[in-house]
Amino acid sequence: MKITLQRLSLFVVILILFGACASARKARIREEQVKEVIQAARAFTGTPYKWGGTTRAGMDCSGLTGNAYRAIDLNLPRTTDGQALVGEKIKLKKVIPGDLVFFATGKKRREITHVGIVTEKKSGDNVKFIHASTSLGVVETNIYSDYYIKRFRTARRIIDK
Repeated sequence: MKITLQRLSLFVVILILFGACASARKARIREEQVKEVIQAARAFTGTPYKWGGTTRAGMDCSGLTGNAYRAIDLNLPRTTDGQALVGEKIKLKKVIPGDLVFFATGKKRREITHVGIVTEKKSGDNVKFIHASTSLGVVETNIYSDYYIKRFRTARRIIDK
């Protein structure tokens, strides 16, 4: 079988088009998953904090993130330190909605004790995350607030980009 330059060119164009379609489809799927995760987390807004809690009666931070990701059939480890080992490590300036952010809020400066989910990124220093605060319950906060930015330790991407 003789392959002409025209046929080879057509084949290459078809491959490029299918690759672009697959990439766009993957991006749409990720966007829908992120929306579901954030919507599931926001459904707990106002829920009081309860250490070890995973229900509307009381929720802790890793319980919130675990519940939110279960909305897309993704099971995270139950504890914050376990969740800090899942997914791809990313820099704070690269976070996007759906990423997990981790903090050291206890007495030990290096020990990760708190987690939240990025919900919005409007600019470099306007990044909101939802979490279960011990004093306020489930709320959204700017990560660049004095309290949280000083305690930020790492971020992880759970849903592939």
